[in-house]
Amino acid sequence: MEADRKLTSLEKKWILYDVANSAFTLMISTLIPLFFNALAEDAGLSDVDYLARWGYAISLSTLIVAFAGPVLGAFSDKAGRKKPLFAAVIFIGAAGCLLMGLAGQWLLFLVIFVVARVAYSLSLVLYDSMLSDVTTEDRMDTVSSSGYAWGYIGSCIPFILCLVLVLNADKLGLGTTRAMMISFALVAVWWIVVSLPLLKSYKQINYLSAEEVAEAPGVFSQLGETLKDMVSNPRILLFLLAFFFYIDGVYTIIDMSTAYGSALGLGSTDLLLALLVTQFVAFPSALIMGRLSRSVSSETLITVCICAYFCIACFAFFLAHAWQFWVLAICVGMFQGGIQALSRSHFTKIIPPERSGEYFGFMDICGKGAAFLGTILMSFVSQITGHISFGIIPIAIFFLLGLILFRMSAARKD
Repeated sequence: MEADRKLTSLEKKWILYDVANSAFTLMISTLIPLFFNALAEDAGLSDVDYLARWGYAISLSTLIVAFAGPVLGAFSDKAGRKKPLFAAVIFIGAAGCLLMGLAGQWLLFLVIFVVARVAYSLSLVLYDSMLSDVTTEDRMDTVSSSGYAWGYIGSCIPFILCLVLVLNADKLGLGTTRAMMISFALVAVWWIVVSLPLLKSYKQINYLSAEEVAEAPGVFSQLGETLKDMVSNPRILLFLLAFFFYIDGVYTIIDMSTAYGSALGLGSTDLLLALLVTQFVAFPSALIMGRLSRSVSSETLITVCICAYFCIACFAFFLAHAWQFWVLAICVGMFQGGIQALSRSHFTKIIPPERSGEYFGFMDICGKGAAFLGTILMSFVSQITGHISFGIIPIAIFFLLGLILFRMSAARKD
């Protein structure tokens, strides 16, 4: 079978970008907030002001990407544009990562962080839309799963190096600030160098024809046509609605897990180790999902993942001890890569390949909007009830809604 072939050279280079960008993802979750916290403390900001400004920066970058993603995607769907745009956002993001280590003032740091995070997110919109150019439809699940798998394990290499550097800064005679600066530079270099194989080899195969480009007077008209197409295609529309709800639950669990662990009394070292455990468990789990996709449909596997996450949410509701958090981390790792990778490849199969940039831009809006809504709802419900565990209830409901809508989408074959 075609799906059983070994990965091609181009598929491997596409997978490498997951390894490249995932290092920055881990930085956002760990070292970047710590560095900003140190800058905020030096400026005399209170804990409340620190958290508020950090939250504003995250929200602003999310909002920018929500608007810019579809526009950039539509622009990239024209012949010869995707590769230079992809290279541009990678270099902007890596440059921002490097400059963050040199920022000595909290406001300047946040401005650079917003630019870097926007560039990083836009690179993912373009990267995901490249899947139809680098592989065939029957191999998309396997290749997409391999990307997430190697991204999880590969990103641990620079992360562990940075962690060792920061934790042993005084012993090495560097000081914490200089160690953090070197860590930012290390991740920036890693991001660019590991991206080079794909940048050198990628060729845009699927794009709008000259006639289609001529018929669309502008990018926004093109986006309007795509929106009409989505509304008239129930399978795509129902999938995006389902994705909005179930990925909301996934992202919220990822984003709020640290707060949960802190509430249970886990120290920062334990939380970092739990994060690494999740990464290491996610690596083989994503590969297993990719292998299963050769004999089991992506619809079935995504359904299993959504059901598993519903069970994880129910388990999180009853968390009372630190050891249970470790069980939660392992369970999340088992399905995190699978649900993200299979969603990416499944969506690629049901959309027009020549408009993949636009469609993934809209898919990114669903992901960003979901992440924004999920954390707000969880925080709101926890606050009004006075119990952090009650914040899990809307997340569990989102998984149920996502499951229902996804099965409705899977039933539509038109």
